[in-house]
Amino acid sequence: MTETQALTEPLDTMIRLLSFEGKQNPYPLYEELRAHGGLVRLGDKHWLAVGYEECARALRAPGLLQTDAAMQDLRMPGWREHSSWQWLTKNMLFSNEPDHDRMRRFFSSAFSAHSVSAFGPMVERLADEAVARLEKAAAEGAPEGVDLVEELTYRLPIAVLGELLSIPPEDQPGMHPLIKAITTSMDPVGDLSQLNPGDAAMDKLAEYVADLVDRRRAAPGTDLTSAFVKARDAGSDLTEEDLVANLMAVIVAGSEAPQDLLGNSIRIAAEHPEYAERIREDAEFTARFLEEVLRFDPPVHALNRVAGEDQEFFGETVTRGSAVTLLIASGNRDPRRFTEPDRFDPDRPGNQKQLTFSAGAHYCLGAALARMTAETLLPKLFRRFPDLAVVGAPGFRDQIVQRGHDRLPVTLG
Repeated sequence: MTETQALTEPLDTMIRLLSFEGKQNPYPLYEELRAHGGLVRLGDKHWLAVGYEECARALRAPGLLQTDAAMQDLRMPGWREHSSWQWLTKNMLFSNEPDHDRMRRFFSSAFSAHSVSAFGPMVERLADEAVARLEKAAAEGAPEGVDLVEELTYRLPIAVLGELLSIPPEDQPGMHPLIKAITTSMDPVGDLSQLNPGDAAMDKLAEYVADLVDRRRAAPGTDLTSAFVKARDAGSDLTEEDLVANLMAVIVAGSEAPQDLLGNSIRIAAEHPEYAERIREDAEFTARFLEEVLRFDPPVHALNRVAGEDQEFFGETVTRGSAVTLLIASGNRDPRRFTEPDRFDPDRPGNQKQLTFSAGAHYCLGAALARMTAETLLPKLFRRFPDLAVVGAPGFRDQIVQRGHDRLPVTLG
């Protein structure tokens, strides 16, 4: 293979991957990329980590930085004119040290495994209500099916966040289009004007969250927003802007990724009735099933890093300012790590080693809550609707970073 071919072929694959058609089933394209190795050069200043070991090490590499404001200045000139990225770079997800550690310490205890265990009764109640609401929506809706995204997979995660953060139920449905628009800002863009929908949505969400903080400050309750406001006002090193930015991040990340995990899990279980039957009765199997969903068809496919300094990475010199795109969904299908990676197998040993919730300092803060929500809902759903079936071949949103269904029509049987 000549050097020209080595550069041209991955670029051609990436062009197809970023098309709407490519996003519907990116896994064959990931395989094409892995054929060039676990670390693929896309250009002078852009690399793709597509192998499991390459992604896993990149997630922990101190020299590969999040796309904070300083890194965005290197990679995306003009971004400061767009409020979507103005706000994103102010939250912990897109921060580096020392800001990341400062913000994560403030919020982490509220979402630790120990803290989340206390949310169990609340999640159980909301899951029961969600299943009942789904049944009512199906009874009142069209005979050809009910949209699971609109009626269940978005509504349950946002209801959980609503209880935790004191977001009234009547405000929750209207947040969905804002959250969807904001997540598109994290996808690759060819023109910065593509950020405009995310900018408008981010402005509206920022206004809402700032008002929520003011309301909880004036009339505190037992919710997490009130606790965060109290802690900040008591002398924390968190600024008001930090508080608003990170609450927005909790709302967006804490609803969209669980929504897509639920949607993919329900679709796969409906397509394999033998798994749905085991989910109804076996909690340990349900946990393994969800780990395999997170590996096989995850809600998050890509993460971005920028080299903060010249460095050697898997035998290659990655220069300062180079983008390193971590295609973690490709890493989750790497045959060097998983035997028969394109086969869905909930009994697969080691499937909990998937990369979907990231790793290292940026390990997903909401992982325990996302798992609890899914482990609680799925058995209830398939006990109540054992004949639940997906209608047709549902498509995926035109996104690659955060991947899931825009609509998921089902019949309940």
